Amino acid sequence: MQNDLLSMLSKGSSKFSKGQRIIAKYILNNYDKAAFMTAGKLGKIVGVSESTVVRFAAELGYDGYPSMRKALQEMIRNRLTSVQRIEVAKDMINDTDLVKSIIGSDIQNLQATMDLLKEDNFNKLVDLIVEAKNVYIVGMRTSTALASFLGLYLNLLRGGVNVVQDTAASEIYEQIIRIGEGDLFIGISFPRYSSHTVDAMEFAKKMGAQTAAITDSSASPLDGIAEVCLHAKSDMVSFLDSLVAPMSLINAIIVAVGVRNKKQISGTFERLEKIWSEYDVYEPSER
Repeated sequence: MQNDLLSMLSKGSSKFSKGQRIIAKYILNNYDKAAFMTAGKLGKIVGVSESTVVRFAAELGYDGYPSMRKALQEMIRNRLTSVQRIEVAKDMINDTDLVKSIIGSDIQNLQATMDLLKEDNFNKLVDLIVEAKNVYIVGMRTSTALASFLGLYLNLLRGGVNVVQDTAASEIYEQIIRIGEGDLFIGISFPRYSSHTVDAMEFAKKMGAQTAAITDSSASPLDGIAEVCLHAKSDMVSFLDSLVAPMSLINAIIVAVGVRNKKQISGTFERLEKIWSEYDVYEPSER
């Protein structure tokens, strides 16, 4: 519904009351700001009552103003530039207690991720990782860190794990050119979504590989492509997006894969400990 909201606002003006037309016009011209306003604040800015704003949301088919605001937020997160994000964040973040404001937001994202998690999808992704011949992991831009972390640990748990590097588009295809049936492609992307990740997943699916996504919501372009999709809440924090909940979800995936291969990973980590000790990978504990 969120994808149609601006269209409804622009096409339905003739049916709106005078107050509703004022609200609609403001949202159309300032959707980046309106998406993060309370009903009271929006009403005050445009010169109508809070109740008029609430009734307007109901008129558009939402069960309340918060639902309409959420739809706006989902729609615009991938449209906002970094400059717009900073402007919006001024009203979202408590400057007097910044660290608690950010950590509190992350805690809410973690809880929302738990509430959204579909265990069947989670277990299916774990099965796919364990059973795939090769695993290709793609995460561009800010999702690069998530892809690298997932790849690092999966590589310790099984062979055939490939983290596709964030390079020119043509080089991405060179890295996945041999992908095919029996392989698994995992795409990781959060707003602003990477077009390279979307294109690479479509290529992998065309080549016969199974596809999975770790993203933020059903509004993500990866959601419509991937056979298995896990959602982790990633709300906007100033000019960046919080990746705390996505990282926690990836932690759970890694642990679940490890539990499935308990006997194998025990031997693997015994060998690794000997190698790490021999080559002084870590500082000696006695220091």
